[in-house]
Amino acid sequence: MGRLEHVFILSSVLVVVHSLLFKGLQQQRKDVNQYEDQFMATSLFTSGIATLMQTTLGSRLPLMQAPSLEFLIPALVLLSSNEPRHDYNGKLQGAVFVSGIVRLLLGLSGFYGVISRYSSPMVVAPTLSIIGLSIYKEAALFCSASWGITAVVVLLIVLLSQHMHNLFIPSCRKATSQCVSQYPVFRMFSVLLPLVCVCIVSGLLGVTRIISLENIVDASLLQHRNSSFHPPWLWVPYPGHNGLPLLTGRSLLTGIAAALSAGISSQSCYLMTARLAKTLPPPPSTYNRGLCIEGLGSTIAGMLGSISGTATSVANSCSHGLTQCCSRDVVQVSAIICLLLGVSPRLTHLLTYIPFSVHGGILSITHAIAVATGITYFQYTDMDSGRNIFSIGFSMFMALLAPRWFSSHKNFISTGATSADIFFLSLLTMPVFLGGVVSFFLDNTVSGSPQERGLHSLLLEDRARGCTEQESTVYDLPPAVSKLLLNRRLRVFPFCAFSTMSADQVDQEDAISPEERTDLLLNVHSENVDTSRCDAPPSTSDC
Repeated sequence: MGRLEHVFILSSVLVVVHSLLFKGLQQQRKDVNQYEDQFMATSLFTSGIATLMQTTLGSRLPLMQAPSLEFLIPALVLLSSNEPRHDYNGKLQGAVFVSGIVRLLLGLSGFYGVISRYSSPMVVAPTLSIIGLSIYKEAALFCSASWGITAVVVLLIVLLSQHMHNLFIPSCRKATSQCVSQYPVFRMFSVLLPLVCVCIVSGLLGVTRIISLENIVDASLLQHRNSSFHPPWLWVPYPGHNGLPLLTGRSLLTGIAAALSAGISSQSCYLMTARLAKTLPPPPSTYNRGLCIEGLGSTIAGMLGSISGTATSVANSCSHGLTQCCSRDVVQVSAIICLLLGVSPRLTHLLTYIPFSVHGGILSITHAIAVATGITYFQYTDMDSGRNIFSIGFSMFMALLAPRWFSSHKNFISTGATSADIFFLSLLTMPVFLGGVVSFFLDNTVSGSPQERGLHSLLLEDRARGCTEQESTVYDLPPAVSKLLLNRRLRVFPFCAFSTMSADQVDQEDAISPEERTDLLLNVHSENVDTSRCDAPPSTSDC
């Protein structure tokens, strides 16, 4: 059941991105509706591939990869450019491909690891808060379809995750009828249960004409459902099925802008997920490896015809704070489910029957966790310092002010080259990029002590956990992969430097039996967690 929860949360991001992109594409191509299900199936299929690569070879954190919300703004800027009719599908695919290549190269160069060394809590806190606030427009748009349904979804999620989180259901053996364990079902399924209940009730109300279907789903989707076109049951995405990626100056700069913003968002999500999982912050090598695999996944998405790319899903990462279940195995099984749904556009089409107001409610609750997690990092800083008060206020205010102004004054930027206009307008209308860059610049240029910046307190907290980065095995690659990367003949390849294990550690891994090894993160809902050793995190098989 927990696997389906991640899939439904991912579907919220999927529907948001594709519905907004298709509104722009409909102005350029009238027959785009009949390809909508194939585009969504391709995105779901590539999200499954990227998630498996991320949890196996990337950061190793339980991170779902989804259509990139950071790619949405540059793509809409590209679609709204005053240009003669052209193959916008190919341009979007080209931008997705370029964004993946840029992130891949930045990951191989070690750029993200260097940036992480200079990112104090004064950078992390505003960036995470802005990531959560950046989707308020889209969430409000989807909630406005039916505020009543949204209110019910939000109330149910709050009730299950906050008020019924301590209620356990016992599991008994049939032979002895003895209770052996208890499961916090209401907390673990605090998103899935409200979604299923509200969808069933909304469907019944829509069928019985008590509520108009126009108040539940988008009108364009209703028109598409009533058409004579029916998507196939089985269809496997392959390169070139929707044309090859079109690499032009516009798609190139659009992809670069999306890559820069997605890198900031994903890097912050890694740290947020580690915090929600009660484990150590990722080492610099993990950032490089994770963003490199993200770029590879987005490159594959562009080759397979995706128009949205892939990046770390903020909504799925924040759901760990609601369910208190951070399991890598659960995320990997969810990725397999995405792969199976992605090869069947007819099954993918069923996700569009979820009311838009439900998606809006889920995104509102999950992104609120990102805002709250960012605020928690302020505890490590000196909040009485005038330096910190100015840096926090200025970075967050400008990250919301500038995109709002530039989005309503798109003609203000006029360099004479349309490609350059799209690039600068994309960067200046992305809150996450502006917030991350401004907070990083202020924190590293305005003088301040380590105590003011929060570096001293954060280091003491890591030591209090009884672990060091070298002792943690959460981010280690599988032993077979580490052996391959430590081969002397492969040392010339940059990716081999991403292995965090030495040759002696690989030998020790061989001496451990598979039964003694766990690939899961810390069980945050366990009351008696022994943090004196980080090489043997407790199992979270009940997730």
